Amino acid sequence: MSRLRPDADVHIASFVIQHRDTAADALAAMIDAHDDLDLALRGGTRSVVICESADRHAVMDRVDALQAVPGVLNVLLVYHHAEPAHALDAPLPSLSIVSATGDAHEHTS
Repeated sequence: MSRLRPDADVHIASFVIQHRDTAADALAAMIDAHDDLDLALRGGTRSVVICESADRHAVMDRVDALQAVPGVLNVLLVYHHAEPAHALDAPLPSLSIVSATGDAHEHTS
């Protein structure tokens, strides 16, 4: 995905796509033609696609485009998350993880 303005939102979505086995190559070609799509898991009749775009309208445009691929039966939006682009560059806080024995371990990213 191209670099966004720091004040812009980033929309991350995942889709499960049900398709005929004969549609897999056309689906992969359509995904390759769009910089904001990634084929995360390719299956015989189901695939998982990740979309990272600048706005929610682009996410829905990709749903429509994926549904238009011959042999695609259904596109299911499984997850959608949006946050400011600058937040993706912020460090994650450290976490305390407590094991089953009760020992605490610090974890930093």
